[in-house]
Amino acid sequence: MNNLRLHPGVFSGGSDRSDVDRVKDATDIVRLIGEHVALRPKGREYMGLCPFHDDHSPSMHVVPHKQFYKCFSCGAAGDVFKFVQDFLKMDFPEALEFLADRAGIALERRKRQEQDADAPADSISKKDLLAANAMAASFYRAMLKHEQGAAGRAVIEKRGISPQMVEEFQLGVSPDRWDGLILTAQKQGFSAGLLGAAGLIKAREGSSGHYDAFRNRVMFPICDRTGRVIAFGARKIKDEDEPKYLNSPETRLFNKSATLYALHLALRTIQQTRTAIICEGYTDVIACHQAGFRNAVATLGTAMTRQHAAELRLACDRVLLLFDSDEAGQRAADRAAEVFFSQPIDVGVVTLRPFTDAKDPDELLKREGGGEAFKRALEGASDLLAYRFARVEERLKGAGLSARSRGITEEIERLVELGLADVEPVRKALIIRSLARIAGVSESVIRDAVPAGRQARPRFAGEVQTGVTRSEESAALMKRLSSGTLTGLEHLLGCVLCEGNLWQGLTDGDKDALSPSHFPFDALARVAQAVHDLGEDGETPTLQHALSRLSEPDDSGGAKEAAVQLMSRVYEVTAGDTERVRAHFSECLRMVRRDRALAQGTIETKPGVDDAERTRAAAERIALVRADRDAHGPDRRKVPRPR
Repeated sequence: MNNLRLHPGVFSGGSDRSDVDRVKDATDIVRLIGEHVALRPKGREYMGLCPFHDDHSPSMHVVPHKQFYKCFSCGAAGDVFKFVQDFLKMDFPEALEFLADRAGIALERRKRQEQDADAPADSISKKDLLAANAMAASFYRAMLKHEQGAAGRAVIEKRGISPQMVEEFQLGVSPDRWDGLILTAQKQGFSAGLLGAAGLIKAREGSSGHYDAFRNRVMFPICDRTGRVIAFGARKIKDEDEPKYLNSPETRLFNKSATLYALHLALRTIQQTRTAIICEGYTDVIACHQAGFRNAVATLGTAMTRQHAAELRLACDRVLLLFDSDEAGQRAADRAAEVFFSQPIDVGVVTLRPFTDAKDPDELLKREGGGEAFKRALEGASDLLAYRFARVEERLKGAGLSARSRGITEEIERLVELGLADVEPVRKALIIRSLARIAGVSESVIRDAVPAGRQARPRFAGEVQTGVTRSEESAALMKRLSSGTLTGLEHLLGCVLCEGNLWQGLTDGDKDALSPSHFPFDALARVAQAVHDLGEDGETPTLQHALSRLSEPDDSGGAKEAAVQLMSRVYEVTAGDTERVRAHFSECLRMVRRDRALAQGTIETKPGVDDAERTRAAAERIALVRADRDAHGPDRRKVPRPR
């Protein structure tokens, strides 16, 4: 079940085995996964929502005495390394170093690399980007204590931010000059290319050289859920500077639509209280934490997204959204209702106006008794769907019968697009009851108005539209792959992932047989596409290279897991022996060629095909089948047995 543990060399790229063993022995898988997913004990095991598919009821089991996890819905399984690789989007060396640092273990392999002064410089990697961001965060923090940070310190003090919060949130200041960070970074060996890729500097227009991206601003480091700095937010110090807030550009590390500010600080409290508070800005979050509301996070200049919702539902049962009561706040609430509509999580809308005249939590929590007023506002939150339906009712008030009917029909169609069919039965019944009340008709009328057979719109780019959701398709595929039932074409793809050099020996026709269009499952098609892309770019399409390609965009459809399963199955049946892999590959290739030749028969009988094309197809089919029969006999086994 745990291929990473059985065959570490294949996945780790040659990491020192003693390093792997020491780190694994020092890592408690329950504690590791529990830092990101809310787990509940069940006998000797623990259960939680699986973070690798759209799980609505706990289906992931964590087994501490065997140190592995398994989802019995989508098939995701592995050890501590596999979890970090898949959930935190790291490759194996990154996962090893992350877990080693977490356990306080010095890696022997890393020591040797550090001592090798002649080692070639790495290309820009996630590790390099993290190092650049960590350096920048340290620089900005130092500037805050420097005389050049006086204006920034004044802004922080004026906002009432305590020294403890300054330390916890790693606040800093960028100096009021064009080259403060560049000069410091270059002295420490950071290249301009790396700093540019991290969004820390920009190239000068019309001339050579670079300049600091952030100047004379209070700096708010943005961290991933493990606390590593991945980007920065920056607030102006001078009133005349624009814009007021400035964020880092998106990079390989930073996707603002999937990142929540301060999640690394709030996650434990969110898990304990089962509730998350969503604010609209950095200072609101800091004010909440300073006042004891340690489960507060914020979006980064964007509306709530489904990626945010997916992050939150792993840790809590309830989300409280802080919105202004103006029209912009109401539109934001409408968008949030659509994001959370089909999620099995309670969402409340919090508006401060009924409880205070303060415009935001930052202002309220600085006042005498502000904490109590804020607590009352949270307790008075309105259910998000009730809030949405109240808005619908307000729009239809006083409308004629036709306009009222049209408005209800449009709302029903929108809810169907958002996934009404996937909503749990009780929640769906309550939705229908609310719409019936607004329309003034019976619930049966609303049920009859729901379009039959309509599916939700795709929830992310690339989602299949075959009558099942991508998570359902992925679960079905993983169940089949984990059982070892692979087609010849899938075995062939698994062989290439196991021995990437095999790709170079394929003819153009054989490569066409591995075209993504020949794989009915979206996850497998994406794996095949990654293999083709690597081959065209001159890279060897090994598993590790393919996983790197599949990490962007988000792998919500299970392509990475499918690649691991394909490669693992071939590795298992060939015992990882290179010659046996090659022999297995030859058998699979023979079978695929034969099936392709037999398929030519459909061209021969297809209407509209001219005589020349029909003759060519027949000749190719006969030649290939005859050659195959002469070499291997008439046996057409679906999956050849490796020699």
